[in-house]
Order: sequence, then C-alpha cells, then structure tokens
Amino acid sequence: MALKVELKPHELIIVGNVVITNSDSRIRFFIDGHAPILREKDILTAETADTPAKKIYLSVQLMYLSDDIGSHHEVYFNLVREFLEAAPTALPIISEINNQILSGDFYKALKVTKKLIDYELELMSYAARR
Repeated sequence: MALKVELKPHELIIVGNVVITNSDSRIRFFIDGHAPILREKDILTAETADTPAKKIYLSVQLMYLSDDIGSHHEVYFNLVREFLEAAPTALPIISEINNQILSGDFYKALKVTKKLIDYELELMSYAARR
C-alpha cells in the first residue's frame, strides 16, 4: 500500500537521500516502496539542533537517512552519555530510543526522541522556575 503525501506550497520532504521541494501550489502524491521519508516539520539541521536532546535527534535522523548507520553510532552514544550524566532521570526514554535503534526502526526512534526533546524542555522549564 502506497503512502499518500500532501505537501503545502514550498514545503519540502526528504525521500531517501533526495530533497524534494514543492512549488507554489498544494500537491498530493503517492510513494510506493521502502525509503526513509521525512517531512519538513520533522527535519533538524546542525543549525536547528541547538539543545542536547535535539542533537541526539539529529544523530538518530542521520542514522535513519544514512546508508552507513555505524558511522553515526559513536556520536550518538557520546551525546546520550553526556545527556544522561546531566539528566539521569531520562534513562527510560533513552532506553526506548536505544531499543528502537537496535531493532532497526529508526523512524520510531525519531518519534521517541521527540519525547526526549519535550522532556528536556520540561526539565529546563523546571530549572528556570527555581
């Protein structure tokens, strides 16, 4: 069954290692087959990965989009280790991300990493109130 994708004007999407940018009008198309797909709202860049959790998201994103997943492991594990040193209470979320990565489901790992970003924001908000 094909994946139906609708893009707003000027929205972009990554399919595999190809970036597709929509023109001036809304468009709908179908993708049949297996390739990593990320909509613009789910894409982070080095510039937008401005917190530790977002940097972890970026490293998982690179694993998801890459043909050479292993080349991103060292960066990922270093970021995770540093994050857990600062926020050990994040271990359950990190464990869930690791389980998704180990099972090869990088898209689900990205979804769980969004929980880590939310958790980080919650921790920072709590720290700012103190």
